[in-house]
Amino acid sequence: MSAALFQPSARRLDGKVALVTGAGSVGPGWGNGRAIAVRFAQEGAQVFGVDRDSDRLAETVARVAEAGGVLATATCDVTDSESVAAMVQACIARFGRIDVLVNNVGGSARGGPVEMSEAVWDAQVDHNLKSVFLSCKHVLPHMVEQGGGAIVNLASTSGLRWTGSAQIAYASTKAAVIQFSRVLAVQYAGQRIRVNTVVPGQLHTPMVESRLAGQRAGGDVEALLAQRQARIPLPFMGDGRDSAAAALFLASDEARFVTGTEIVVDGGMSVRCD
Repeated sequence: MSAALFQPSARRLDGKVALVTGAGSVGPGWGNGRAIAVRFAQEGAQVFGVDRDSDRLAETVARVAEAGGVLATATCDVTDSESVAAMVQACIARFGRIDVLVNNVGGSARGGPVEMSEAVWDAQVDHNLKSVFLSCKHVLPHMVEQGGGAIVNLASTSGLRWTGSAQIAYASTKAAVIQFSRVLAVQYAGQRIRVNTVVPGQLHTPMVESRLAGQRAGGDVEALLAQRQARIPLPFMGDGRDSAAAALFLASDEARFVTGTEIVVDGGMSVRCD
């Protein structure tokens, strides 16, 4: 996987402050959160990047520095309201405002309702959905007070259709993120706060190699990549940089008349009939 940075910037986020959750990654390469933090910084945003594991932010910090951007970091458990409130206050203390919120935290667990324990179900709901609720809960008052903002939530094509394995909690919570975003968009449109969703498909991210290959292909990364590629009409697999490009558009003023909708980033997978 190429580690190259993005193409030269048009500075589409100059003067904006962006809070990005899940800005680290479980391994080297372009996860969604890392790519979004780097791309936003390259486009002129002052980025406040958070993750629950500070070690995961190290490569993000290095790549933002390489891009000549501005990044402050913090650790946060986005499933805990007090921790999220503290994160938001830290961003305000550092940069004075929050113009863009990107909710990127998420993860899957295998199984349907019979196989999955209640504990795993509850953890998935907290991780994938409550985290979005809490970040919006604590950021929205600041956006209302400052007269506007943009929220970009990350969902998944698993929230739209079957994507190859039973992961009932992940699919349900990611579908909920999409509807959560639509409802929020209408509720806050009058306050000039736009809310949209990026819906990534089966991208080649560090999580594929560090976690999913062990779960689904006996540790064989190439076998898992081949399985995933077979579902994608385009003859290549995207990565977090593709999600970042969609998030950048939705966060920028180019999307000033876009709210309550989704950009699907999946190489055509979700519109296949077979």
